[in-house]
Amino acid sequence: MLGAVLRHDRTLVIAGLAAVIALSWVWLLMGAGLKMDEMDMGGGQIMLMAPPWTVQYAAMIFLMWVIMMAAMMLPSAAPAILFVIALTKQHGEHHAVRASGEFALGYVAVWAAFSLVATGLQWALDRAGLLSETMASGSVVLAALLLFAAGLYQLTPLKQACLRRCRSPLEFLTRYWRRGPLGPMRAGAWHGGYCLGCCWMLMALLFVCGLMNMLWIAGLALLVLVEKLTPPGPRLSQLAGVGLMGWGAYLLVH
Repeated sequence: MLGAVLRHDRTLVIAGLAAVIALSWVWLLMGAGLKMDEMDMGGGQIMLMAPPWTVQYAAMIFLMWVIMMAAMMLPSAAPAILFVIALTKQHGEHHAVRASGEFALGYVAVWAAFSLVATGLQWALDRAGLLSETMASGSVVLAALLLFAAGLYQLTPLKQACLRRCRSPLEFLTRYWRRGPLGPMRAGAWHGGYCLGCCWMLMALLFVCGLMNMLWIAGLALLVLVEKLTPPGPRLSQLAGVGLMGWGAYLLVH
């Protein structure tokens, strides 16, 4: 009986996660709700330009970042979200599906806070004239420094410590789970914090090839997934760091 209940709850949570992730990617593929201004350059040439920064535009950029983080990070958080169901049942608590949803909400809330900072950074870079129309770095030096810094961070003890936490969701939940109304959300926020410590520099690389470059976004999401969910993840993380440093150094030299 308990096994049937667990399977039912897992199916509901997996379906809900799949729907959220799929809709997030579709929304990004459709342009994230952003409309570029067009400037006629003459001779039939049209230049796309980002709209001026207004409160409404800043809100749209913030929403884009939040949904992009959900699309990129929720797949790698799925094991932890599913473990919440088993842990809730083990403690004799009901509403396991709701608990997993609250855990996911706490997780996304951390990335929403990151998205707020990223929106401010994007505004500063845009105001300094360092971003192109595709929201990519318009400065080779800036792109090179971001690549080198992200690669270097991949090799730091802090990165590897956070990655270990992200790769061991059962151990993490056993340590941070607390009963009570806010227990699942608090645990989700802790998990989101470790994932933020693991991946924040990788997310900064979105400015290298552009926030509208879907192949680049998908590539970074795949790297996060490989780091966290595959057996050679830590070693591949370090290899990626070396590759990013080499890429950054190449851009600086050439």
